[in-house]
Amino acid sequence: MRTAARRRVEVVGSDGDRHGKQDALAREEPLEIRIGGNRFSVTMRTPGDDFDLVAGFLVSEGIVAAAEELPTMRVVSGIGADGDPTFNVIDAAVTGAGVRLAAQRARTVYTTSACGVCGLASIDAVRTASAFPILPVGLTVPAAVVAALPDRLREAQRLFDTTGGVHAAGLFDAEGRLLVLREDVGRHNAVDKVVGWALREGRLPLTRTVLQVSGRASFELVQKARMAGIPLLAAVSAPSSLAAELAEDAGITLVGFSRGTSFNVYAHGHRITV
Repeated sequence: MRTAARRRVEVVGSDGDRHGKQDALAREEPLEIRIGGNRFSVTMRTPGDDFDLVAGFLVSEGIVAAAEELPTMRVVSGIGADGDPTFNVIDAAVTGAGVRLAAQRARTVYTTSACGVCGLASIDAVRTASAFPILPVGLTVPAAVVAALPDRLREAQRLFDTTGGVHAAGLFDAEGRLLVLREDVGRHNAVDKVVGWALREGRLPLTRTVLQVSGRASFELVQKARMAGIPLLAAVSAPSSLAAELAEDAGITLVGFSRGTSFNVYAHGHRITV
């Protein structure tokens, strides 16, 4: 599946020089998510790892919490306006209470690549209860490991190397080993792809892992970490005030401005050791 597209661009220099070149752009296409044949949501994403995206999205929504609750997913193909085949619909089979929750939480608007909760009706629906409580003990990570994670994430960002236009989320163990990395035009999609990978691999809850993201830490990213049982979320840029509040309430260690050899800790710093 193509994750980048080529486009002719004009380069304008500060001296007025102009010349053309081919540029690579990260692809952005809609993905319709269906549950049992019924439309649940539409999100804008970078094609690739779509089953991981759908699985992680359903974890974030509180629809599923284990692989057996999502027995099958299938691609529903069609023909686009240009006559080419499209693979932008995935129908998921959900079992148990998730079927009822899906009907209750079905979104009526699409989700952009910039927002993972735009379609929810209220802030109460965003604060979805997690099946995996964040435990106060069990994970400690040396400060030097936390500080090194952004560089390790960046080294593995292949699509960013090509396009310069995608976010990344990486899941690491306490020693700083990369378990999985996903990229997408939407930072929430990148996290959902990571969480979906973990669900499909039978790894939830992610109680002994660190989630490193390439951008800022928004409320929705803290919420997604909470839903997957991730106790430590680190971001290259700043968190929002609501993200810090939710991290404090949920028991999540929240790190921001992780660059070089230093970072800020906004909540539950006890997991970070010297």
